[in-house]
Amino acid sequence: MDNSVKITFIICATLVVLISGGYILFSQVNPSSTISVNGMSEVTVIPDNVVIYFYIETEAETAEEAKDLNAEIYDDFLLGLIKEGIDSDEVQTQSYSVNPVYDWDDYREIIGYRAYHRIKIELPVEDSDEIGDIIDAGVDAGALVSYLNFELSIDKQNEYKAQAIEQAAEDARIKAEAMAEGLGKRVGRVISISSSDFDYYPWKFYEVGAGEDVAALKEATTNIQPSEQSVAARVSVTYSII
Repeated sequence: MDNSVKITFIICATLVVLISGGYILFSQVNPSSTISVNGMSEVTVIPDNVVIYFYIETEAETAEEAKDLNAEIYDDFLLGLIKEGIDSDEVQTQSYSVNPVYDWDDYREIIGYRAYHRIKIELPVEDSDEIGDIIDAGVDAGALVSYLNFELSIDKQNEYKAQAIEQAAEDARIKAEAMAEGLGKRVGRVISISSSDFDYYPWKFYEVGAGEDVAALKEATTNIQPSEQSVAARVSVTYSII
């Protein structure tokens, strides 16, 4: 066999191997040999925090005056909380703004400025008996209460989020195996996976109505008990089937 024939034979053999390998690879990732499933889970949990949302709203002729009035109330508010044994790191600013106030009859005319400070105070659920004193301290200083929530701390959110996603992935695998078995196939490797959603919504225990007095709020919080909340997750997974 001369050299040209040998070279041609080697090239042909190499092409056969490459084509066969490419076909095998293609068959593994070809959409016709994959299945996609959605896994879902819901974890029921008990909130570990009770959160009180306050706000301080002040108005004055100038922005500086509105800001200073707001800061004065906040300082008194913070001092009152410290006297009640609340650590400063439990008091968090949610938002703060100073905006012009316009004449409703002539929106171009500025008639003053409003400073708005939104604050939240987080307490462990086991310290719920302190809520009444905290409300008194805030209101006595000039702050107002928006609402109370039962919430998960960040650490607990992360813990239950991981748990919910893990269970959702397991749910996806079970569904994929059932589908593959029904087709007379077996589940192969994971082609892709993504977390499509994660749900957690704090439970609003009490919202202060317009004109409602502090006594009604404190009465509502005398015997509060956190109820179960749900942490849900959904994942999308694509598997090869063989």
